[in-house]
Amino acid sequence: MRAISQDEFGGPEVLHRVEVPRPEPLPTEVLVRVVATGVNPVDHKTRAGGGMAGVLGDPPFILGWDVSGVVEETGFGVHTLSPGDEVYGMPWFPRAAGGYAEYVTAPSRQFARKPKSLGHEQAAAVPLAALTAWQILTDTAGVRSGERVLIHAAAGGVGHFAVQFAKHLGAHVIGTARAAKHDWLRGLGADELVDYTAARFEEAVREVDVVVDLIGDGVDSTSTRSLETLRPGGRIVAVPSGVSPELIERAEARGFRAFPYLVEPDGSALTRIAGLIDAGAVAVEVEDVLPLERAADAHRRLEEGRTRGKLVLRVAD
Repeated sequence: MRAISQDEFGGPEVLHRVEVPRPEPLPTEVLVRVVATGVNPVDHKTRAGGGMAGVLGDPPFILGWDVSGVVEETGFGVHTLSPGDEVYGMPWFPRAAGGYAEYVTAPSRQFARKPKSLGHEQAAAVPLAALTAWQILTDTAGVRSGERVLIHAAAGGVGHFAVQFAKHLGAHVIGTARAAKHDWLRGLGADELVDYTAARFEEAVREVDVVVDLIGDGVDSTSTRSLETLRPGGRIVAVPSGVSPELIERAEARGFRAFPYLVEPDGSALTRIAGLIDAGAVAVEVEDVLPLERAADAHRRLEEGRTRGKLVLRVAD
């Protein structure tokens, strides 16, 4: 089968097309013919030697965790899916899933039937980003109706889902994003927006219950500065750079709680998310769809940090 692999860590240019054997499903697994695969920041970070490189080990390996496609074959013991079912999922994360390829295998319950209202290219943009936002808001932070939620990088892949899920949960949603994206984010449900290029968000926002930090302290001390926005008992969930001992200490000293976070495969949550999408409660933003062979171009664009929503690679017609 066709795939995009790399033989060394480095820039986007290390990504290249290869031919590798098609995987076979083990008991309780399904073989999925991939129609489209999403591209996420963890992909380019791992390609360069960061991200999940410590889990995957040294190259060669095939990146990609977001997939949407069709069940081709089921292993013994699979009762929830059948050949021909259209599915989407985030298999194996943080272990290698090999989504930049024509086929993947994974446990059947790491997939869900894709939203009926979406094509595969849009559905491939959902799993990792939407699961990250959903699990942060519901499982980690426990957002409740009426709370004030601040979302950094609100226009990104995870951010635009977080805005919509927080609104669905009844929160007052505040986002940081460039001014050009404010009208779009208001349409998704954001109540307040801060242009981080024109104002310091910690001076513009106060009395926040939950901060969803999708930027991290590695960029202008975003996590640490976010503590200034929290009210007593507030919570901050930091994703890209995690939560340092110093951040935990500062948060606890002020009566806050700081949580690190890593997304998990969750077919049940994807089923619920598909229901929200099909009900029209959640929109999926795909900035562009590129052919699989242009994975390197997708990485270059994602590294610029200006993507609205998601980038997707088309694997099959």
